[in-house]
Amino acid sequence: MTTTLAYSELVTLLRAIFLRHGTREDVAALLAENCAMCERDGAHSHGIFRMKGYVDSLSSGWVNGKANPVLEDVAPAFCRVDADNGFAQAALALGRDMAIEKARANGVAILAIRNSHHLSALWPDVEPFAREGFLALSAVNSFACTVPFDGKSALFGTNPIALATPVAGADEPLVFDLATSAMANGDVQISARTGMSLPPNSGVDAQGQPTTDPRAVLDGGALLTFGGHKGSSISMMVELLSAALTGGHFSFEFDWSGHKGAQTPHTGQFILLIDPARGGAERFGLRVETLIERMKAAGVSRLPGDRRLECRRKAARHGIPISQDNLAALEALAVA
Repeated sequence: MTTTLAYSELVTLLRAIFLRHGTREDVAALLAENCAMCERDGAHSHGIFRMKGYVDSLSSGWVNGKANPVLEDVAPAFCRVDADNGFAQAALALGRDMAIEKARANGVAILAIRNSHHLSALWPDVEPFAREGFLALSAVNSFACTVPFDGKSALFGTNPIALATPVAGADEPLVFDLATSAMANGDVQISARTGMSLPPNSGVDAQGQPTTDPRAVLDGGALLTFGGHKGSSISMMVELLSAALTGGHFSFEFDWSGHKGAQTPHTGQFILLIDPARGGAERFGLRVETLIERMKAAGVSRLPGDRRLECRRKAARHGIPISQDNLAALEALAVA
């Protein structure tokens, strides 16, 4: 059985869960909005599916729900946030205004977040910047669950990158978000729960042999990077940007074994903002529009983010579909 919730109703429920399990009011509001956005937009591997992981990470003491992030102004176009072992979304909220101010003043700005936890999709972090007129790029590393090309053991995270850009004549910016692993770890977990097989060339088992069994990947196995050595190089780039540059942990550098149930990677995040008007193209949005039109003329039927936007429109009309079992589980977390 399935029911539907209005977006505001889901946010209210998720906020109650975060508050119940030890976050500050502002952090609860940020995370609830973030998680509800993912569920609304059909990003189910980062929506309410993640709530148990959030709760267990908080309850085990692995992440600080009442963290006090510290903003550092370190250069004309560079700012940093130490997240105080808290959630990256709270650190981003603290650094957002300074990063925008620097990008407007200098044409470019970097926001480097360290000592942070990120368990969500990456597109909610960059989409708001595109609405402000910026080209925004972000990368975040994860926990070691992906084998580098020609490697024998997990070293990289799923290591997603996301980009958002304004588009002339469009109501919504163009936003894409992709893991540099063959698929998101959350999708592997969902496949294991539902009994679905993985696509070929997605992962290996504990003996390093190719497998399409999601449980084999999760039980001592690992994901592969997309595109062989090319995806592996991009995944390495994400480690360099989001961990080495920011001062965060590499995907292999933290130990959560003493925190039963912890699921939030303790890593770092890199965000780059560019004012496109400084790039020599005064009408950048029109150039993006031209490229999109030519892609469609070439036969492209679906652009990055199209499915997400369609889910968003459906949710606005009909509500967010949630199974009765999932709703009951969320309501239990709100009082547990």
